[in-house]
Amino acid sequence: MSCVLCDSDGGELVWQDGHCRVIVANEAGYPGLIRVVWGAHVAELSDLTLAERHHLMAVVTTVERVVRETMRPTKVNLAALGNMVPHLHWHVIPRYADDAHFPQAIWGSVQRPVPNDVAADRAAMAQHLPDALQKALAVELH
Repeated sequence: MSCVLCDSDGGELVWQDGHCRVIVANEAGYPGLIRVVWGAHVAELSDLTLAERHHLMAVVTTVERVVRETMRPTKVNLAALGNMVPHLHWHVIPRYADDAHFPQAIWGSVQRPVPNDVAADRAAMAQHLPDALQKALAVELH
């Protein structure tokens, strides 16, 4: 069975170790959306050992902190759905009260348009994420 997260990085690869990788997904309308992808093909968090879960959550937590510092969102959403791609991965999503879907999930109904200048500002902030993530992950997960 083919798996997009086994067959490709799934986005712009920013960092990886022997267990997982961090990618910039930059979904349309959501610059700064990051995915933390577990390397082995497992579907659920409970498929991992306790040590593996701790490692994965340390990576997710570091990514969340860097997204908060870099993107200055109203809120960060963490999601590990896997309904469409049953390969364990976390979405780290900067959210703003004026984003297109807020307060709904980004996969929900559009609530409002986002002005071009606001979208451009957020895209500019997201350009700093790869370097910031690499530095933080190198220090915190050495």
